Amino acid sequence: MAVLDELLAANECYAAGFTKGDLPAPPGRQVSVLTCMDARLDPAKFLGLEEGDAHVIRNAGGRASEDAIRSLTISHKLLGTREFVVIHHTDCGMETFTNEQLREQLGRDLGADASTVEFLPFTDLDESVRQDVETIRSSPLIPQDIPVSGYVYDVHTGRLRAVC
Repeated sequence: MAVLDELLAANECYAAGFTKGDLPAPPGRQVSVLTCMDARLDPAKFLGLEEGDAHVIRNAGGRASEDAIRSLTISHKLLGTREFVVIHHTDCGMETFTNEQLREQLGRDLGADASTVEFLPFTDLDESVRQDVETIRSSPLIPQDIPVSGYVYDVHTGRLRAVC
């Protein structure tokens, strides 16, 4: 069975017992979490979240990219979130390359010009969290009174460690 077939079969089982179709769009706990897309992270489980509790925004590295800021802005302004949490993690693949390396690889493999793409890799995990928290705090689209905190999730222990 192909992976897509397995996913669709799982969805049929899920939908058969689905009872949460009346949840409101605004997150009940009024929080947005920005974290990495790494498959080892399950923010709902390690933060004790249920459907309807929070907006969880995921991208490579959990970075405060332009699109992440767009999502946080919509989350706050249109859907009432009042707090943002940034969570990066140990053993992140974003620490394993540079912009230049990935740009060269894409040029070689695909003939693509990625010279203007910022992939947002980093070499210092805690500093990347601090940078993303500051990027969010300093955005003109985010009100100054919104709390923004930053953490590192340890993929080996499942624990969060406060950075800022």
